[in-house]
Amino acid sequence: MAEADDLATRITEIVAEVLGCDVTDLGAEVPLLDLGVDSLAMIEVVIGIEQQLGTVVPDEEVVGLTTVAELASYVGSAQTT
Repeated sequence: MAEADDLATRITEIVAEVLGCDVTDLGAEVPLLDLGVDSLAMIEVVIGIEQQLGTVVPDEEVVGLTTVAELASYVGSAQTT
C-alpha cells in the first residue's frame, strides 16, 4: 500500500506542477476534470508520468483514468508487469 501511496503522491505532484497549484489543493479521488485538467493539461500530465516515472500511458488508457488514484493504480500495475 505504501508504494501505491507513493505513486499517488508523485502523480499529484505532477498534476500540481502542470496546473501551477499546490499539492494540498488536490485530492486523489477528485475527478481530474474538476481540478481543471483539460485535454491539453492531461497530455502534459501523461508526459510527466512517462518522463518522471518511466511508465508509458497509452492514449486509449488515458480516457478511462479520471482521478489521481486511478492513474496511480494504472502506473503501479504497469510497473509490475
